[in-house]
Amino acid sequence: MVTSVFALAACGATPAATVRPTATTTRSPVSTAPPATTTAPAPARRVVVLDPGHNGANAANPGRINRRVPAGRGRTKACNTTGTATDAGYPEHRFTWAVSTMVRELLVARGVEVRLTRPSDDGIGPCVDERAAVGNRAGADAVVSIHADGSTSPSAKGFHVAYSAPPLNAAQGEPSRRLAESMRDALRARFPVSTYIGDAGLSPRDDLGGLNLSTRPAVLVECGNMRNATEAGAFSSPDGQRAYASAIADGILAYLA
Repeated sequence: MVTSVFALAACGATPAATVRPTATTTRSPVSTAPPATTTAPAPARRVVVLDPGHNGANAANPGRINRRVPAGRGRTKACNTTGTATDAGYPEHRFTWAVSTMVRELLVARGVEVRLTRPSDDGIGPCVDERAAVGNRAGADAVVSIHADGSTSPSAKGFHVAYSAPPLNAAQGEPSRRLAESMRDALRARFPVSTYIGDAGLSPRDDLGGLNLSTRPAVLVECGNMRNATEAGAFSSPDGQRAYASAIADGILAYLA
C-alpha cells in the first residue's frame, strides 16, 4: 500500500562529430525463475533512492506512526501505516523490504549508487515526509517507492505506478512522468496491469505525501494486490520477489540510460 533516486576536450580546428552507440534493452521473458537478473544497459554513475513501504515494528507502535506530518498540498496525514498482508498473513512490509534489497543488489552491480529510506525491516517508520527528504537530500536521479496493494476485492489484480499530479515542481512534471512510464513498461513486460485502478498501469495522484514532497523524479509502484490468491503466491515466494525486483531494476535503468 501507499507510502523510493539517486546520485552522478578535445583540441583541433575542426573537431569530428562523435557517434555514440545506441543503448538497447533486451526484455527477459516472463518468468519467476531465479536468480534475479537485469538486461538493461548500465548508466553513468547515478544515485537512486529505494523506499520500501512501511516497516516491521509499525503495528506495535500506533502512537508514533499515527502522529500527523506534512503531506504536501497543504495537507497532513499519518506519519506511516502498517501496510496490508496476504490472506495467509504474509505482510507487505516484508515483501517491500525483500524486493528493495534485491533491486539494490541489481543496481549496484550496474554501477548505480543506491540508498534506502530505512535500514532494516524491524524498525518504526520513517514518516512519509522523512522518506521524501531522503531522496531530496541525496539529490537522487530517481526515487522509487515499493508497495503492494490491499484491495478488498480478491478478483482485483495487477500493478500500477503512481506519480504526483498535478506537479508541484519541475521534477514532478516530465521527469516523474517519464520515470513512471519506464517503470510501467518494464513491469508490463512480465506482469498484468491493474484491473481496478489507474489507466494502462499509470495512476496520477495528488494525495501521496512521499510524492508530493519530493523535489526529485519520484514514483510509487504498487506491485499488485496482496488479496489476490495468484499474486499473493508471488509476493510471498523468493522467485516471485526476484521477478518483481528484476522488472523494477530494468525500469530504473531504462530511465537512467
